[in-house]
Amino acid sequence: MADNLEPILAKDGPSTYQHPLRKLKRSHWWILVVLNIIFLIVGQAASVLLGRFYYNKGGNSKWMATLLQTAGFPILLVPYFFLHPSDESPRLPTSPPILTLSAIYCIIGALVAGDNMLYSIALLYLSASTYSLICATQLAFNAIFSFFINRQKFTALILNSVVILSLSAALLALNEDSDKPSGISSRKYIIGILAAIAASALYSLLLSLMQLTFEKVLKKETFSVVLEMQIYLAVVANCVAIVGLFASGEWRTLSGEMNNFTTGKLSYVMTLVWTAVAWQVCSVGVVGLIFVVSSLFSNVISTLSLAVTPIASLIIFHDKMNGVKIIAMLLAFWGCASYIYQNYLDDLKTRKNESDDD
Repeated sequence: MADNLEPILAKDGPSTYQHPLRKLKRSHWWILVVLNIIFLIVGQAASVLLGRFYYNKGGNSKWMATLLQTAGFPILLVPYFFLHPSDESPRLPTSPPILTLSAIYCIIGALVAGDNMLYSIALLYLSASTYSLICATQLAFNAIFSFFINRQKFTALILNSVVILSLSAALLALNEDSDKPSGISSRKYIIGILAAIAASALYSLLLSLMQLTFEKVLKKETFSVVLEMQIYLAVVANCVAIVGLFASGEWRTLSGEMNNFTTGKLSYVMTLVWTAVAWQVCSVGVVGLIFVVSSLFSNVISTLSLAVTPIASLIIFHDKMNGVKIIAMLLAFWGCASYIYQNYLDDLKTRKNESDDD
């Protein structure tokens, strides 16, 4: 854990900053990691399945699909109030200027909205297999951004994890026909490919920027800072999505979408509501893993969910589970276990060094 975080600050010379989670017992730290992994995998699998259900049953608004990815942020207020700073461990004596925080949240929030829009376009114009294959490139992008922005250290186990998870996603993608979906023109198909590549790159950049913000700017010792960032970024992203929804004129088509939704109006509303909730559960896991471990680890778990989604499809939609999908899932679990084991070794090494210093 700590070996991956120390180089971020070391490049600027000696620092007195100590990651707040160093204070936790090893078992408590791993509980936090596991909880955030569950949030991310379950939330992302549910949101992807519901997103596909929305498009398959008659939904067609890209801006609505974009808005849903951050619209559920009010539910984060519940855990935030339970984790009020006054009830937690003391914060650092100095806080970053409000103007600095506002600028950071506005910039990253606008990037989040743009990334959500790119994913919505890709999901609309590409088949599931092509979408999954291209999204797997986020690991390669994250490796680049983590190296230059966060000074992420790479070991044999981490590289093994990245390669294995990429192969797993590729197997899932190649398992189905990757031709353009019915009714999608060649022009829209190319747009979808470009949107998926751009979204994967931007998503990886966002993870590194968020980790850098935690380390360099916020420097607070409570998990409430994770929720604060998620809430503020969602507010900005929502504003951008709402402006886009009205400026594009897509808001006029929503009534027709609901009336023509093949499973009914109630199903349409519930699809939107639970999609928004699922995205927020996923977001908590993503940001939580950035705070607890690193941006690369968060991205590895995100890629792992590409293997978990077929399991959810098997249970909910009764999809077939063939040999290729089973092999892909086993590879994904292997890659994830490899990276987690590397963090376990780093944690042992750091705690041993701290014990020797004492």
